[in-house]
Amino acid sequence: MCGRFALSKLPAELLEEFEIHTGESLARLPLLPADWNITPTREIFLVRNNSDNQRELATASWGMIAGWSKDRESALRSQSQAINARSESVAEKPTFRSAFRNRRCLIPADGYYEWATELGPYSPKQPFYIASDEWESKRRSLAFAGIWDRWIAPDGQIVDSASIITRPAVGFLATVHSRMPTFLPTDRWDSWLDRSIQDPDEISALMAFHKLEEPDRGLRAVPVSSMVNSIRNNGPELIAPIELGEPETLF
Repeated sequence: MCGRFALSKLPAELLEEFEIHTGESLARLPLLPADWNITPTREIFLVRNNSDNQRELATASWGMIAGWSKDRESALRSQSQAINARSESVAEKPTFRSAFRNRRCLIPADGYYEWATELGPYSPKQPFYIASDEWESKRRSLAFAGIWDRWIAPDGQIVDSASIITRPAVGFLATVHSRMPTFLPTDRWDSWLDRSIQDPDEISALMAFHKLEEPDRGLRAVPVSSMVNSIRNNGPELIAPIELGEPETLF
C-alpha cells in the first residue's frame, strides 16, 4: 500500500478544500488531467507550505528520488522503491529523514486502490477502491500525509518528488490489506505543514496512533474490477463497484 490512487478534482477545487489563500492566479496554477489510475513516477498534486510558510498547491513526481542519485536512471530506480514511507521508520531512513523534518505535505486523492492479501477473507489480489463515504454528497477528498524533496538532474533540471506515509491498517481496512495511508484530521494540517516544526518526536506525535481516533472512520471500501491492474486503463469506470460472491461480501 498504496500503489495506485485517483484524483479528478480541478486546482480551483483543491484550493478551496485545502484552504489555500496565497493569492496565486488560477492561470498560473499547475494543471494535471483527471486520473483514475495514478501510477508511481506520475506527476501528482500536493499541498505544502512555501518559503513564507503559507500553503500552496504544487506538483511532484510520485516516488521519492534519493538525494544521492547520480543520473536519471538511478533516480527512476530509487523512485520505484520509495513511493511509500513507513510511519514506523520514516524519521530514520536516509531517503526520507530530511524531508520528514523539513518538507512535509498533504497529497489529495479522490480515493485509492488496494489489493486483498491472502491474510483476509477475500480472494487474493481482488482490488478494492477506498474513498470517503462523503464523496458523492460533498466530494470530500482524502488527504494522505506525505513528504517531498527536490533533486537536481545532471542537466540542471529541478525535479520535485514525493512519498506517501503509510501505517498499519486498522478496522475494516485491515481485512483487505495490512497497510493503509496515514490520514491526518484537518486540525493537524497546520502543524504538519509548518516548516518551523523540525523535531522528529514532535512531528511523529502528529501521527501517533493512539491520538487518532478510528483512523478508518468515514471511509468505505468497494470491490472493483481488475481493469485497474493495467496502467493502460483509465476512467471513472475503474471505481465502479462490482459484486463479489456471497462468502466474500462484508461491506
